[in-house]
Amino acid sequence: MKKVPLALLISTFLSQSTYAAESFTEALTNGKTNADFNLRYESAEQDNTAKDASALTLRTRLGYTTGTYKNFSAMIEIEDTRVVGGFDEYTVGPTGFNPGVYSVIADPEHTELDQGYIKYKTDTLTSTLGRQVITYDGHRFIGHVGWRQDRQTFDALKMDYSASEALKISYSYIYKRNRIFAEAADVDSKDTLINVSYKTPIGKVTGYGYLLEVDNNTDNSLNTFGASLNGSTSSVNKIKYKIEYATQTSDSGATEFDADYLALEGSMAISGVTAKIGYESLGSDSGNYGFSTPLATGHKFNGFADLFLTTPTEGLVDIYVTAATKLAGAKLVLTYHDFSADESSATVDDMGSEIDFVFAKKFDKNYSAGLKYASYSAGDIKVDTDKLWIWGGVKF
Repeated sequence: MKKVPLALLISTFLSQSTYAAESFTEALTNGKTNADFNLRYESAEQDNTAKDASALTLRTRLGYTTGTYKNFSAMIEIEDTRVVGGFDEYTVGPTGFNPGVYSVIADPEHTELDQGYIKYKTDTLTSTLGRQVITYDGHRFIGHVGWRQDRQTFDALKMDYSASEALKISYSYIYKRNRIFAEAADVDSKDTLINVSYKTPIGKVTGYGYLLEVDNNTDNSLNTFGASLNGSTSSVNKIKYKIEYATQTSDSGATEFDADYLALEGSMAISGVTAKIGYESLGSDSGNYGFSTPLATGHKFNGFADLFLTTPTEGLVDIYVTAATKLAGAKLVLTYHDFSADESSATVDDMGSEIDFVFAKKFDKNYSAGLKYASYSAGDIKVDTDKLWIWGGVKF
């Protein structure tokens, strides 16, 4: 999977280029560039022995995408993060940066290849081979963790097939997970992702199977199968709804655990305010294992304070309420989370609560700025945590 498809694509690409060298040259030289800059201040205060953390970092992405020749194109993008003004009082454990001193802010200084791939695209089929962003269904299971300065990408072969306007089929084989800690936590893998969606009169129905395996010469697997329905009404006060269920098996050879996932969500827009209520359960296997989503964009779920990026062994139930509106052309969002155990133990039941706040605005197409705040109040586990972000971005 790592070598044969790449060799086939390159040989096909080069053999076709001999038919019209000028067109091939034009494809290489008449592409488009992209640049993306994100300057962000982040602070973290926790009720533990770690010192309060603060970081000011600038993330830069510079890329180039070729034009298309005989349905082929290519893309390369470099990503870099630097500490600005000496604001580096934070810990990034996996990279060995200030270990055990400050609270964690997961934005290491780094320079690396963010994306680099060859793409083949027709009206119905898109195939992409190389380092790339892969996301499915709102990032709950497979995401790019784009909130962090070093986003998650994958070395993979991805194939998307549009069987009709309604039916979409996607297959991905991932052979390396490029995590958010520079190269310190990257993982060789043998992951197979299958996602099939179909648009119906009541909404989009999606079925998926995500078969994850770390390529480290040990017996291990994390297999998740599920289905979801996402739809909305056509009424004036549009109602959106979502229901999703998945089952998971984690097998390390010596131990095997099973857990379920359930998500219910509904929202309604009234007089410029969108109110949302949701229920999400990441189940537990008798208090010994919690439903796991290691490739998700975890920051989107279960609170911006990121206390539950890894599910506790007791599982996690998150009941949340959100109110969102526009103020002076900016997005204003307030969310309350109530956390509890899926399977309570003698010492763990209440998992705390959190309030999240976002104020963000886009200026034209190229500029953005915002402020985000998260305040987590501990229950039977974790510690009180407050986090603040202020950022500005430019992209073109």
